[in-house]
Amino acid sequence: MLRRLKQILIGSPLETAALPEQRLGKLGALPILASDNLSSAAYATEEMLLAIAAGASVGLLLPPFYSIPLALAIGLLTLIVAISYGQTLHAYPTGGGAYTVAKENLGVAPALVAGSALLIDYVLTVSVSVAAGIAAITSAVPSLYDHRVGLSVLGVVLILFANLRGVRENAAVFAPPVYFFVISIYLLIGSALVRYFMGDVVAAPPPPAAPQMTWNFALIFLVLRSFASGCTAITGIEAVANGVRIFRPPASRNAAMTLYMMAAFLGTMFVGITVVCYLYGIQPISDGSETMLSQLGRTVFGTGPIYYAIQGATMAILILAANTSFADFPRLASVMAQDRFMPRQLANLGDRLVFSNGIVLLAVAASALIAIFDAQTHKLLPLYLVGVFTAITLSQAGMVIHWKRSREPGRGHRAVVNAVGAVLTGLVLIVIATVKFTHGAWIVIAAIPLLALACRRVRDHYYVVGRELSLMDYEKPEELRHTAVVPVPATPNKMVLAAIEYARSISKDVIAIHINRDGIDHEQLQQQWHNWTPDVPLVVLDSPYRAITQPLMRFIDEIHNWRDEDVVTVVIPEFVTGRWWHHFLHNQTTAFLKVALLFKPHVVVTSVPHHLRR
Repeated sequence: MLRRLKQILIGSPLETAALPEQRLGKLGALPILASDNLSSAAYATEEMLLAIAAGASVGLLLPPFYSIPLALAIGLLTLIVAISYGQTLHAYPTGGGAYTVAKENLGVAPALVAGSALLIDYVLTVSVSVAAGIAAITSAVPSLYDHRVGLSVLGVVLILFANLRGVRENAAVFAPPVYFFVISIYLLIGSALVRYFMGDVVAAPPPPAAPQMTWNFALIFLVLRSFASGCTAITGIEAVANGVRIFRPPASRNAAMTLYMMAAFLGTMFVGITVVCYLYGIQPISDGSETMLSQLGRTVFGTGPIYYAIQGATMAILILAANTSFADFPRLASVMAQDRFMPRQLANLGDRLVFSNGIVLLAVAASALIAIFDAQTHKLLPLYLVGVFTAITLSQAGMVIHWKRSREPGRGHRAVVNAVGAVLTGLVLIVIATVKFTHGAWIVIAAIPLLALACRRVRDHYYVVGRELSLMDYEKPEELRHTAVVPVPATPNKMVLAAIEYARSISKDVIAIHINRDGIDHEQLQQQWHNWTPDVPLVVLDSPYRAITQPLMRFIDEIHNWRDEDVVTVVIPEFVTGRWWHHFLHNQTTAFLKVALLFKPHVVVTSVPHHLRR
């Protein structure tokens, strides 16, 4: 039943030989890898203006016009970072992004910081994107606002199953909503500009002009904070470098073209939305009950079909933005797992040739964050940017070292491009860490080194295991002697006798053990046992507190004290039911025994199953 259900939800398994067929072209990969970056256009302007509004609440008045030069500065930074990452794609076509670049050029510690920052960023991306998508729906349907956490978790689950089905199926599902969102935003911007300059729409009155400004530290801090908030538009730009292996050959060229397309779409949409919101005097609502994009859509088109189409497209892209993380988190985790910095299960391909374990881990972590932060985008965003710009900065710094070591022609100007990118993103990182520190950024600043340390400990564990299992100091042991111990119930049955016969076949020393929890008379137990197996001794262990595991453990310790070199083989009789749900009608004593005995040295556990025919 579980196998059939799995095939219904995610499809039939694919052969490993079909892996090249799962790769995508530029138009197919763009919706998967660019949805996070493109979706930032839906809320980056609002986050920037919220920071300005926060300054106004304490008497720091910044003219609304300043949103436009701030947006242009962020657009220029986007262009520089895109060009820098384009060079990374050609230098490291195997993928891994910032982690791989830092490992090859800066060392293990910076690589773990970059990898940890990206992993945390991907979890936050899913949380922020889905919460923002649900916010777009609750703006149009306010009655759903109180159910935002449940709706957000449902969105994560839907994206989870879509990704478990494979890359090609994923692209087929997500391509139409992503392209529809891009068309919708350009339609909104174009219509807003046309109707504004034709005078067809009466724009909302702009906020009162600020008095003559006196530049001081507080006002500069406000500008930097607004800039840092608007830099949410850049998030997701590193996704193409991390997922380069998803592209068809030539992978580097296709990935670079996709990256430049993504940067062009984002820059024009972000700047366009900022400009028309300024022209129409649209400001963020403090309680977050309606997004600025929703206000702009209502102002331009009214609450008609076009408005709801734009809101639907916004909701879809914001939720599907999480798909970028579902594409990149498992791939980055698999690269780190191959280097033994992450659990090796994360490097295993699933039935549909995707890294299923990483996909499930990401969904669980993101759902937990959504619940903890009540699906509030503004609470999650301060945590969001630190990891992004940490990874981008380390990647660009690593590329500078790469070009210094390289002998390729043109390496000088390429190093300059990456150096400029590293300096700018490093400055943005400092600004973000400073202005967002008390708003929650400290959590990520603390989490990144802790995760990097955990990755190092994982690597140390694998090293110790390898040393322990190495044949370097192997000495062939003497002939093993072992005692077979069979836990049995009070009354013998077919299952028990089959286990006894198996124990006899592997050892001359067989002992049956009964844990007497019900206070049954010892002579009665011995007599019942003697009637069926007179040649196998029965040891009865009283358990006045009804425990099963502890008395058996103590008896095994006694055997070890009696015979130091003995290996104790615990032969556990169990039956297998004919229906899966019958399993839940029986106690799980066998499972508890197996778990307890697993961690006891010099003990071998053998299960003798008896399959029920009905």
